[in-house]
This record gives sequence, structure tokens and C-alpha cells, in this order.
Amino acid sequence: MADTPWQGDACSLVDAFRSGERSPVEELEATLAAIEASDLNCFSHVDPERARATAADADVSLPFGGIPTGIKELEPVEGWPDTGGSLVFKDRVADHTAHNVQRLLTRGGAVPVGLTTSSEFGGLNVSVTKLNGVCHNPWKHGRTVGGSSGGAASSVMGGLVSLATGGDGGGSIRIPAGYTGLLGMKGTFGRITRGPHAMSRPNTVVLGNLARSVRDAARFFDVCGGLDAYDPTSLPAHDSFEAGLGTHDLKGLKVAVVPDLGGVTLEAGVEDRVREQAKLLIEENGMVEVDIDVRPPNLAAQWMMGNLST
Repeated sequence: MADTPWQGDACSLVDAFRSGERSPVEELEATLAAIEASDLNCFSHVDPERARATAADADVSLPFGGIPTGIKELEPVEGWPDTGGSLVFKDRVADHTAHNVQRLLTRGGAVPVGLTTSSEFGGLNVSVTKLNGVCHNPWKHGRTVGGSSGGAASSVMGGLVSLATGGDGGGSIRIPAGYTGLLGMKGTFGRITRGPHAMSRPNTVVLGNLARSVRDAARFFDVCGGLDAYDPTSLPAHDSFEAGLGTHDLKGLKVAVVPDLGGVTLEAGVEDRVREQAKLLIEENGMVEVDIDVRPPNLAAQWMMGNLST
């Protein structure tokens, strides 16, 4: 039996299932034990019974077959709490499952472990609520993991699950990814369905995932993408993102490396580390580094002056 959950990416765990190196049932038990022992507070609900039944019947030939997965608590799963991270709805239970989650479970074969914590209704970029408390950063307990997909990021980087869903309107995937060192991308609007109640969501919000690798994210978009009759904003399925990895020639492309984003204060040594890693990637891919002057406007000062004039 596996003592600890898989620490590689989800795609490599699927390969391990297929080769017989690991089994979905053993992986799930290691995951449940790790969640129970964790002090990250990144899950608001765990359903061992459903997870065990799904793992026992897992089809590892599917893209994410047998992978223990966290679902962001803002995405309904039938029969699970549907609180939105708020005390207002602490007793509400979902009567349907979000279509992106359905696709991940049916097309992908993922094993739903439970709900990961968020900010209340996804409205803040920290994952702290009166309902669930504080979600911690796995790099340092007591530090923020960002939000609103903080529980997702904490659970993946914290070594509890290999994959977790998220949503992003103003940084809710990208901020937790940046705070933990994961891949987090705000995809094209409509690329992943928001059905069945798409029109009740703000049009700034897209759905996605927190991933340990580019190929995990690519496979996720392949599995969850495509038209949905319940979402008029959904887009047709794209040619396989995963199959396209490594096929684009980056030689000669211009790249600007701006560690401070035009004015952010960095800790000592951070800029040097960023530039070292960027240099390796640029040289490996034959790209050309260029210097640009990034000086975004001081919007805070402009807003203050604007308020003074009203």
C-alpha cells in the first residue's frame, strides 16, 4: 500500500496506474489519510464513501482514470454541501453537478474526494471564511495561499491530491498558483463550460484547474472543453492541447523578463533566481531576450485624486 499520496503530476500517476506500479484504491487511501492528518484546512468536505466506490471501479484507460481530485466548493456536486463558502448557505445541499465537474468525472475518470475551500462566494483573493476558517499555504503554515481557489492550490501543492478544479474572474486561479508555485491559467472565456446555470455567473469568470505540470492542464482542458447545450457561451472542442505540447517552434521569439512587474518590491535574491531560470528557458528554446520599460500607472493614486475631486 502507498504510504503517501503521489507527488508527481496527475498524468504520471495515470501512467503508474496503467503499469501496475500504483492502484487507484491504494492511492485513494493514502490521500484520505493525508487529508485527515493535514493542518492546511484546504478541504471543507470529504466524502470517503463515494471516493472509495469510485476508486474501486476506476477505469485507468481514461485520461484521469483513478486520480483523486479536489472540487472547488463553488462548483456544485449533487448531494454535497453547496455553501458558496458562506454561513448563509451552510445547510444547503447541491441538487445537481456542474457540467465541467461531470466531464472531469465521466470523460476523465477522476475520483472526487471532496470540496476544497475558497473565499466566500469567490469574492476575495484570500481563502478565509467564517464558515471554514483559514486555508494555509503549504510552504509556510500561517501564510496566505491566496484565493479564491486557495484550497485547490493548497491541496495540490501540499501533496494531498494531484489535481483540483478552480475558477478565475480576477485572479482566483492565478493568484493561488503564484503563491504556491503551481501552474494556474485563466483560459479563454467559453473554453470550459459553465453549465448548467452559465448565465447566472459573471462573464468575467472562467473555469479551470490547479496543476503540477503543463500537460496536466492541457489534458484537463481536453477533457472538460467543448460545446454544452446548457451554456450558450461555450466554445467548440479545440484540437488536443496535450497533443500539441512541444510542437511549437519558439526559436527567435522575443521575450521580456520583468521580475518586479514594473515596481513590485522583491525579497533579496528573488530577482536573481527568476532571471537565472528565465535565462535557462530562453537559451534552451532559442528565444531572444529584450529589455522593456514596464511602468504601469499608479492607479491607487489616481483613484484617490479622483475621489478628492468628487
